[in-house]
Parts: sequence; C-alpha cells; structure tokens
Amino acid sequence: MRGASTVGTRILAGVGVLGAAGFLLCLDTGPVEVRLVTKSLPMLCLLLWLWPPRGRYARLIFAGLGLSLLGDVLLDASKALFLPGLGAFLLAHVSYTAAYLCATRELRWGRALPFLVLAVGASVVLGPHLGAMAGPVTAYVVVICTMTWRAAALLGASGLTRREQGFAFAGALLFALSDGVLAVKLFVTPVTGGSYVVMLTYWAAQLCIARSAHRAPAEA
Repeated sequence: MRGASTVGTRILAGVGVLGAAGFLLCLDTGPVEVRLVTKSLPMLCLLLWLWPPRGRYARLIFAGLGLSLLGDVLLDASKALFLPGLGAFLLAHVSYTAAYLCATRELRWGRALPFLVLAVGASVVLGPHLGAMAGPVTAYVVVICTMTWRAAALLGASGLTRREQGFAFAGALLFALSDGVLAVKLFVTPVTGGSYVVMLTYWAAQLCIARSAHRAPAEA
C-alpha cells in the first residue's frame, strides 16, 4: 500500500472518514457491533496507508497504531475491559516513545519541564477521583507525558525532516489533549460534547503520528 496511487490513498481516506462519521453518529447509543466496526475503520485505514513500514522508526509507529486499534476495540467492547484497553494504549505510547528515541536521544531537559508540570497537574486534579484506578491511571499519565516530551525533543533534531518532526509533535499534543478530556469526563465531571472532542482529537493525533512515519516511495 506504500506504493499506492493517489487514488488508493483517497479511497483509504474516504473509508476512514466514513467510519469516523458513522461512529460519531452512533456514539454511546448504537449497537456495540456497529460501534466496533466504525471505530476501527479509521485506524485500519491508517495502518494500510503506512504498510509496509520501512525502517525502525516507521515500524515502531506502525506497532503503536496497531496497539491503539486494539485499545479502541477493548475499550468499546465492554466496560470490564477498561484496564486491558488502557494497557494497550500505554504500550502504544511506549512504542511511539521508542520511535522518537530512534530519531534522537538528546535529553533536552528544558523541553521536559512543561510535560512534568502537566503530569503533576493531572495527578493533582484526577487523584482524588481515581480510587482503585489511581495506580494504572498515574502510570498512564507518566507514560503519555514522557511520549510528548520525546516528541518535543525531536524538534530540530537530525533524524527526521522538519515536516515529520512537526507532525510527530502535533500528534503527541493532540493525543494528550484527547486523553486529558477523556480523563476529566470519566473521573471528574461530565463534559458537554466531550466524547466528540475526545474522538476528533484522537483521530487527528493518530493521523499526524502516522504522517510522521510516511514516506513517498522515492524517499523511502
């Protein structure tokens, strides 16, 4: 699919958009089977678009996308599968972090500071509401904030083009926003329209992250 024509890319984009629209139309109310299929389509299309992943960076991003798809399915299949779904997304962020470390291992501690503040702030806000979920959610917060730090560390590094660096960083920020809104909605207070914000920013995040690993055939 990497060598697919512009027409093939447009078909994947169209199917992904239709799946996203279908999921939003039946959000929280439609049959679980319909939600699972429509929710999976955007991620499946991204995986096909990136196939075959060339190079270690692309393979790790591909693995992260696959783990995210698994997390999507688990979270929507049953409330009893929340922890396995959370674990799948945690591993997706570990995979993204490993990809970013392939591009640069410079620490750039100054860029870590905003995400350290974000992790502490999230823990303070969410902590009183988590109960037995405190451990898993705190671990997840640490991992996603580490992922966003490493995406920020990419900027100006030599491992990726400036365009790819921008996509990776934008994707990480959008992912953090999506998960932040979801965490508030799940554990703190209802958020009007929150489910739509969560999904739209989530899909935008995954698209940006996938785009950071995509090369035209002549560039691969």
